[in-house]
Amino acid sequence: ESLTKALLAGVFVLGVGAGVTVDSAINTNEKDLASRDAIDKNAPNPRLCSTYGASAMAFDQRVFVSFNPFNVYVSQADVKPACVLRQSNVVNVLQDRKLVNDKEVRECKQNVMNTWAYVGDLSDRPQLSCVYKSEDAQNEFLSNPKLGIGED
Repeated sequence: ESLTKALLAGVFVLGVGAGVTVDSAINTNEKDLASRDAIDKNAPNPRLCSTYGASAMAFDQRVFVSFNPFNVYVSQADVKPACVLRQSNVVNVLQDRKLVNDKEVRECKQNVMNTWAYVGDLSDRPQLSCVYKSEDAQNEFLSNPKLGIGED
């Protein structure tokens, strides 16, 4: 009888482990961005993005501040698939398509920004942004996820 219970418990644990493994390994829902591959596939112009830059997520959010009384209000973030171009590829990706001109590229660099990112398909009026690549950015998920905000 104890052998039967132990065998049933072992089969149960093995079944739960197999179920968790299969569930986390297979991404059946296209809207579930649970992996880097899913983010890469959903980026605008995925092949071009992986060749000339990196897929990303753009967070559009508004912050409202009232002063009398002082309060801060934050809207819910709108998350969109995006692409950040490497600085060396801005000319052959954006300028060749006449999406930005020399003046805009110069102004971007003068404002201490260093490359461009976009949301939407490049052939259908993309939303372009001059962006700054922070060398101070850290991936806390990889380095030390136990650190809280302000403790690093």
